[in-house]
Amino acid sequence: MNEARFQEITTQYSRLCLVVLGDFCLDRYLEIDPGRREISIETGLEVFNVVNVRSQPGAAGTILNNLVALGIGQLYPIGFCGEDGEGFELSTALGSLPGVRLDHFVKTRERRTFTYCKPLVVERGKPPRELNRLDSKNWSPMTPTVSESIAAGLETVAPLADGIIIMDQVDVAETGVVTRSVLESVRRQTIANPSQFMIADSRRGLKDFPTVCFKMNHHELAALTGTPLNSLGEIKEGATALACTHARPVFVTLAQRGIVGAAPDGEVEHVPAIPVRGEIDIVGAGDAVTANLTAALAAGATLRESLDLAMAAASIVIHQLGTTGTASINDLRALLFPK
Repeated sequence: MNEARFQEITTQYSRLCLVVLGDFCLDRYLEIDPGRREISIETGLEVFNVVNVRSQPGAAGTILNNLVALGIGQLYPIGFCGEDGEGFELSTALGSLPGVRLDHFVKTRERRTFTYCKPLVVERGKPPRELNRLDSKNWSPMTPTVSESIAAGLETVAPLADGIIIMDQVDVAETGVVTRSVLESVRRQTIANPSQFMIADSRRGLKDFPTVCFKMNHHELAALTGTPLNSLGEIKEGATALACTHARPVFVTLAQRGIVGAAPDGEVEHVPAIPVRGEIDIVGAGDAVTANLTAALAAGATLRESLDLAMAAASIVIHQLGTTGTASINDLRALLFPK
């Protein structure tokens, strides 16, 4: 891909309408100054003094952040937050993002807001150091009313969309956004509009998902196919076989080895990861990949072009320390076409 082709693809981004369906959470960073340490009189334990608090959308919100950074014209997050303080922060943060429409983002008293609270030691002259994370999740089954609202939102917005991303982030099935009933709504959409680009990623695997594009790591591919996949050749063969039987593209991330993309027509591409250029933090790299694959393919990029852009975005994001980062079009251009 040359710079002219890069410009041709990315110029289309402002015209796109994309949907992000999934588990939105609040990423709350607590910046700790170790120079202000003290000992609690009551417990005798060390006190971590927080000198700054910053919050941003996380999980499916990280994908959304990356799409905003790319300048996508219209973005519809479909998910939920609780009617709690974290929910107020999350919905406010989402609503402040350019192009984001909250028409189908549910606020409910029936669930807590999914929150990752990240204590971060910030010391001058040193990379930020994250301590044990404090997570707030929902462990009980999703309520039917919230699930029905989410499914209805998808069915309303899907006909407007150039692409749909499905992000399943929860550890326990049926406790998050992507329930069986919501997947049934996705399935109906694939039947109603079989040519629409839809891509799914799930931390519990994609075994029961409808026929959409799959994005996974190579361990998840091995689990899904029931075949040990270690070498690059085996991974390419496994991805190609799945894409052919599934009749949709398959994308397999390989950490430092890069990414493999396979199409139903037998095309398979491997793009290596870009060498690291200093300290890295891999949090958010996979979400940047998902966002950039979707934007590029919705804008008419080829399989290879979309992989090149996804790997560039991942490289940019992992070099942003102490945050779950994003990659803009200008960031991508500077990395791919240095002057």
